[in-house]
Amino acid sequence: MKTALITGSARGIGRAVAIRLAKDGYRVIVHGASNIKKAEETKNIIEQNGGSAEIILSDLTDLEQTRKFCEKVKGVDVLVLNASLQYRTPWNEISTKACLEQLNCNFISSMMLIQTVADHMKENKWGRIITIGSVQEAKPHPDMLVYSASKAAQTNMMKSLSLQLAKDGITVNNVAPGVVYTDRNVEALSDPEYAKKVTDSIPVGFYGEPEDCAGIVSLLCAEEGRYITGQSIYVDGGKSIQ
Repeated sequence: MKTALITGSARGIGRAVAIRLAKDGYRVIVHGASNIKKAEETKNIIEQNGGSAEIILSDLTDLEQTRKFCEKVKGVDVLVLNASLQYRTPWNEISTKACLEQLNCNFISSMMLIQTVADHMKENKWGRIITIGSVQEAKPHPDMLVYSASKAAQTNMMKSLSLQLAKDGITVNNVAPGVVYTDRNVEALSDPEYAKKVTDSIPVGFYGEPEDCAGIVSLLCAEEGRYITGQSIYVDGGKSIQ
C-alpha cells in the first residue's frame, strides 16, 4: 500500500483530498497545525470508509517544527502540499513577521518536505508531488500580496522540479483552486452582497466545493496521470482567464 501525505488535511480542500486518496487505496498521513480535533475528524471519516490513516501535527510557520515534522515522515509516495496561510493586509502595512510566517508555510516548508520525500520516491522510481496553488497566481488579491507571491513561487519551484525529477519516475504538478467554499471563506461569503460580487466574477456563476479539487488530485496521483508533469491546472470555474 502506498502512502500519501497531505498537508493541511484537517479541514477544507486538504480533508477532501485525504478522503479521496484513502478511497483510492492510499494509506494517508493527515496533517494539521495544532487542532487535533479537526485532524481526528478527517482520520475518523477515512477509517469509517475502510481506509487507513495516522495524524501528525506541526505548525509549518515555524521552521523548527517543520524540521521535526520532516524527521517523522517516512516512506511517502504521494506528497500533496496543501497547507497555506493568508493574511489580508494592505501591501504597505505588511509586517516582516506576517511576511515570514506566510513564506515559511506556503513555500519554505514545501521545499523542505519535498527534499525529505524525494529520495524514497527516487528509490522506487515512482512518486507524485502536487502543490496546491491558487487562482491568485493569475489574479492576485490586492490585500494578499505575500500569499499570492508565495503561491507563484511554489508553482515556479514545481516547474523546475518537474524537469529535474522526471527521469526518476516522479511527476510534479500544481492544482490552483479558485473560490472554494471552505471555513476560510465562510465569513466573507456569508455577506450576500459580497457573495454576489464573487459569483459574478466567476464565469460558471458559482464557487466550488473542496471535492471539486480532489478529483484532479486523484487523477494526477493515478497511473492515468503518469504523462502529466510540470503543469499548473486551474480548478476555478474559469476565473483565471476572465
